[in-house]
Amino acid sequence: MESKIRHLEMIQNVISRMNSNSFLLKGWTVTIVVALFAFANIKDMDSNFIVLAIIPTLFFWGLDAFFIHQEWLFVKLYEFVITQNDEDINFSMKTTPFKSEVKKWTYALLSKTILPFYLPVTVLIIVAYIWYR
Repeated sequence: MESKIRHLEMIQNVISRMNSNSFLLKGWTVTIVVALFAFANIKDMDSNFIVLAIIPTLFFWGLDAFFIHQEWLFVKLYEFVITQNDEDINFSMKTTPFKSEVKKWTYALLSKTILPFYLPVTVLIIVAYIWYR
């Protein structure tokens, strides 16, 4: 039972790390977008600086979706390890066998933890660009 607990702790640490990375990406997105908006305002509303904010936003959106997808895979691994007998625990962290059970990475782009954050930010950038153009 001890080996199963250790393996589950390892997997849980990875899941927590993916979740933490996702949170940090959202923070960086807000920071960069606000900084570029402020810089555009300082430069007499130069809309070129506003449109620059779309690049890191889309990049972080994709990266955040990657972390969410990885989290889904590790949750499946966690569920699998729970069902294993103690003597079958091999401390594998491979998630490849679960790829068919988890929705694709592109579904993570539209997940309920990502879309409500990145879509409004993206729309705000586009509206600000059009408004100050």
